[in-house]
Amino acid sequence: MAQGSSSASSRLPRRAFLSAALLPAAGPFLRFGPLRDKVRVAIIGVGGRGAGNLASILGEQIVAICDVDSMQVNAAQKTLEARGHDPSGIKVYSDYRELIDAGGLDALLVSTPDHTHAHPTVGGLRAGLAVYCEKPLAHTVEEVRLVRRVAAASGRPTQMGTQIHAGENYRRVVELIRAGSIGSVSEVHVVCGKSWSDGRFGEEVPVPENLNWDLWQGPVPARPYSAGLHRANWRRFWNYGTGTLGDMACHHLDLVHWALDLDLPDSTESEGPPVHPVGTPSWIHVTWGHPARGPRSAVKVHWWDGGRKPDLVASDGQKIQWGDGCVFIGDKGVLCADYGRHRLLPEKDFAEFVAPERTIAPSIGHHAEWFRAIREGGPTTCDFSYSGALSETVLLGNVALRAGKELTGCRSDGLGEQVPEAEEFLASPVREGWEF
Repeated sequence: MAQGSSSASSRLPRRAFLSAALLPAAGPFLRFGPLRDKVRVAIIGVGGRGAGNLASILGEQIVAICDVDSMQVNAAQKTLEARGHDPSGIKVYSDYRELIDAGGLDALLVSTPDHTHAHPTVGGLRAGLAVYCEKPLAHTVEEVRLVRRVAAASGRPTQMGTQIHAGENYRRVVELIRAGSIGSVSEVHVVCGKSWSDGRFGEEVPVPENLNWDLWQGPVPARPYSAGLHRANWRRFWNYGTGTLGDMACHHLDLVHWALDLDLPDSTESEGPPVHPVGTPSWIHVTWGHPARGPRSAVKVHWWDGGRKPDLVASDGQKIQWGDGCVFIGDKGVLCADYGRHRLLPEKDFAEFVAPERTIAPSIGHHAEWFRAIREGGPTTCDFSYSGALSETVLLGNVALRAGKELTGCRSDGLGEQVPEAEEFLASPVREGWEF
């Protein structure tokens, strides 16, 4: 396949973009044979979050690893050797397209920067592979919608990397909300103190010897390398990342979507500092409006980051003091929650409260759940249908900010037609040679 060295870029019309990527793959569709003891898996991106993912799949048959940074490859090989794997028997790639084309896999794990989530994910699904992808599921709204459609057509087991979904505390909070412990929830506030912001391209500097910069850029329009982009700071740039919202909201909002059975919002409105064409904002406040769902009332969900937070008061007049996490406001009380704790307010109203029966079974592990689905069939808890709606909701917050306009009709494929100011932010140009 092409190595993606061209600097040319193209933007397919939205409907053509979606339709083309849903065409059958050129090669044979890989079917699973008789049940094997170990799943044949490859991982794309082995640094940062990828290193954590690698550690979680060491019990399977790792066929190949792929990374554009040779230092990260070397570190991964040392990890593999230390854990009893023979690195000489594991293929190494720098171009994920070659890895997918090589075949011989059951499953693919994607832990690259945001701008290269959708492309290998779609490639893997179209090759008949089960795919696990880090959050957010894609870099743009259109990419998320594409991934969801391709995943549904493939029928393969999928999972998004929101590992906290496997936590016990999230299970207890979901049970409390669903049992009506605080009544009907009409408002939720989610706070994150982190800030991935203000990316600016510096002077052009030589590309580090360990980095294949062309492959790192992948599908986005090519530009010279500047210091600070690799590693991690890519999150601060619209070209490659999705800011604090894209990095963290999939974790925190996961609890909200799970507990309240949310899908896509009807409306999305954002406020923040003046939008910069290159760098993500230092703070953002997003409000998503979700419609009533059966017995559940309509709900407004708020996101606050970069040091911003709401002033909230419980029914007894006491100020609600809670750090990062979620505050569910119901007509019978308030439930505050983070990754590991939860609290019902006002405390006097819940002094004799008895928690509902535990109905959500403990997780066998976020990765283990995916591997079980590959071996035995059955669902995963963060498949691309559920996590696609979650990711798209998150990314709509960035679109609303950049468009400077409230988004209505968020569930519609014609969102860009309804809100023309949003059109250019729903998709990204694709570099020649990297089309889906």
